Amino acid sequence: MLTFIVNPAAGNGYALRTETMLREELARRGIEAAFVQTEKPGHATALACAAAAEPGCTGVVAVGGDGTAYEVACGLMDTQIPLGIIPAGTGNDFIKTVGIPNKPLQALELILKNEPRPVDVGRMNDQLFLNVSGTGFDVTVLDYTLAAKKYVRGILPYLIGLIRGIAHYKPVHIRFTVDGVTEERDVLICSIANGRFFGGGIPICPDAAPDDGYFDLVVVENKPRWMIPFYIPGLLFGKVLTFPFTAHRRCKEVTIVSKGMRLNMDGEVSVMDRAEYRLLGGALKLFW
Repeated sequence: MLTFIVNPAAGNGYALRTETMLREELARRGIEAAFVQTEKPGHATALACAAAAEPGCTGVVAVGGDGTAYEVACGLMDTQIPLGIIPAGTGNDFIKTVGIPNKPLQALELILKNEPRPVDVGRMNDQLFLNVSGTGFDVTVLDYTLAAKKYVRGILPYLIGLIRGIAHYKPVHIRFTVDGVTEERDVLICSIANGRFFGGGIPICPDAAPDDGYFDLVVVENKPRWMIPFYIPGLLFGKVLTFPFTAHRRCKEVTIVSKGMRLNMDGEVSVMDRAEYRLLGGALKLFW
């Protein structure tokens, strides 16, 4: 039996309307399923653990955005119970990489018809992530995006965050080590990608694949603030890897050091001085 974990705060209430649609569709088909709602941040992980331990559990489905999918995935690690995703949040970036439909009922159809397949999971220190982690301009944008999410959905909050982020951005000085080689520089963006998109659909690494056994490290060197708007169209249309000041490497481990850096982890921001990344190849089963 499938268990659906619904984040009632996702999508400014859209997740609750999605739950109603799912219940009606499953009832119409005569399919038994369980529904539970989260009550606070981190609750989806505990609910996923409990659901996976139930006899007869065939999958646990996150109904919300990238944050909800991430929390449910954390609860399913090492259980062999597959994750399903019904997009009902604001950005829903990870589904764009794995080809999960944006419409809830189409995503449900995929879960009901497809067999789960393995995907890679990233670990940063003691935290997991499915999609993208990193520091730099995107974290500044995220700060303003979160405020805009209270009022609008889709890519619009990220565009608002983008415009405000340009005006307030400061470069981040980092030291990073990949394959035993250490470099140090001021960066505009430093992203460790398992998925291809962040920021509501911005293709930070069009080459990334979540089942290839590698991270894609994307480092964009810092540029003066007045130059950033000239490169935004290229960023939005997936040309970031063609910038002459962008470095792109595939790796399984990377360490980033920067005093008090603010890191984005699937849309959640944490502050730390050192981040050690390690890829967990094929560690999660996903309906995709």
